[in-house]
Amino acid sequence: MGYYDQDDESRYKQPKRNKSGYIIASVIGGILGAMLVIVSLPQLTDLGVLPYQPTTENNNIVNNNQRNASGGTKNVSVDVTSQVTKAVEKAGDTVVAISNLQESGFWFGEGSQKEAGTGSGVIYKIEGDKAFVVTNHHVVEGAKELEVTLSDGTKSTAKLRGSDVWTDLAVLEIDAKNIKTIVEFGDSDNIQVGEPAIAIGNPLGATFSGSVTQGIISGLDRTIPIDINSDGIEDWQAEVIQTDAAINPGNSGGALVNIDGQLIGINSMKIAESAVEGIGLAIPINYAIPIIEDLEKHGEVKRPYMGVELQSVSEVAKYYQEEALKLPKDINYGVALRQIVPNSPADIAGLKELDVIVEMDGEKIENVIDLRKHLYNKKKIGDQMKIKYYRDGKLQETTMKLAGQQ
Repeated sequence: MGYYDQDDESRYKQPKRNKSGYIIASVIGGILGAMLVIVSLPQLTDLGVLPYQPTTENNNIVNNNQRNASGGTKNVSVDVTSQVTKAVEKAGDTVVAISNLQESGFWFGEGSQKEAGTGSGVIYKIEGDKAFVVTNHHVVEGAKELEVTLSDGTKSTAKLRGSDVWTDLAVLEIDAKNIKTIVEFGDSDNIQVGEPAIAIGNPLGATFSGSVTQGIISGLDRTIPIDINSDGIEDWQAEVIQTDAAINPGNSGGALVNIDGQLIGINSMKIAESAVEGIGLAIPINYAIPIIEDLEKHGEVKRPYMGVELQSVSEVAKYYQEEALKLPKDINYGVALRQIVPNSPADIAGLKELDVIVEMDGEKIENVIDLRKHLYNKKKIGDQMKIKYYRDGKLQETTMKLAGQQ
């Protein structure tokens, strides 16, 4: 009898088949399928269909022990070259480690020295047989001797050309014999928030020398209060770049570079609080360049000099504001002159003790920081400066010719 499909007896009537035929056909199909998978396996591997295997740590080679058509094995190379790796390759060798050696004291023997701290620096210039390195003032402060270690491990004694506490910058001189490259300056005035930033330095000393961290520019024109003499009173405001590229102790003085490997900042500090993460700060290179040039040539920064001792009015009790300084009741800002150096620009301009400066060149002066920023950032030696001040409760005006400090 024939087999009838229940849906349509007239159209799907077929002869009945032996069940053993199905079993034989299934076995043959399974064998053929297995052979097809085995033959196809190398081709699927070559096409990258098999699961991804991690690269080796040192040479970025994928080692899958893959079998090719002839039954051998092969390694697949992964090209990891990127803009970041090119930037690091360009700038990396210009970053050095700096050891601050100081007197060791009694326990280590008289006249001996020990490493009091480490930091980083950037080689920015070669002139004859000398090379010049920029770093932070706090990296070299108090050093009896300074030692620089190049990226290849070569060590060299360094000479301090000059250092500036206000900008936290310093310049060192080393032998140029083993120097092959210098950093290229970028333009920190043209950087943008969100663009890539790469920090290169030596966090925690020699163990992690040449470390590279990547992030972005997180903020521009940040002002950070600085207490220069540790008396609890702000003396200055550093104007810095903010980045989230990791900066740790030992990174100070190292390079912050852009995606082209150009120096855009000198890593200087980080905000180290338990509730804060990813706030590193760097001195903009455009701001640093004139400071670097002065330190290299003169050993100090040539700034205009007034010849006065200052105190912010806000730090003076209200009683003395009215009784000693004789300020009008509605004036609670400005800078009081505590002392005048004889024959200084301030003395020649007719300023006296207890005068209160409230304006310079038409710019309101709230406190000592305002006065210093106007004087140091906007004026040069030899410039004229118009000053408005209160004396005995009356607003007066004078013109001062600025001089360099002797």
